[in-house]
Amino acid sequence: MGIIIWLIVGGICGWLASMIMRTDAQQGVLLNVVVGIVGAFIGGWLIGPLVGAGSINDGFSIMSFIVSLVGAIILLAIVNLFRRGRVR
Repeated sequence: MGIIIWLIVGGICGWLASMIMRTDAQQGVLLNVVVGIVGAFIGGWLIGPLVGAGSINDGFSIMSFIVSLVGAIILLAIVNLFRRGRVR
C-alpha cells in the first residue's frame, strides 16, 4: 500500500510543483510523478526535521504533503538553474 501512496502523492506533488514553477508544458505525467517522488524524498529528508513534520512514510497528513510539495519545488528550481545555462 505504501508504494501506491507514494505514486499518488508523488504525482499530485509533481504536478502542482510543475504548475507553480511553470514547467508543466515541458513535462509529461511520468516526469511529474518522478519529480514528486524525488521531491517528497528530499522534503522528508531535509525539510521535515526542520519543521517537525514527518514524511509520507510516517503517514499521510497535510504537513507531510506540504513538505513533499516544497521538496518538489526545490528540485524543479535546481533543475531550472542548470537548464538555463544550456543553449536550446
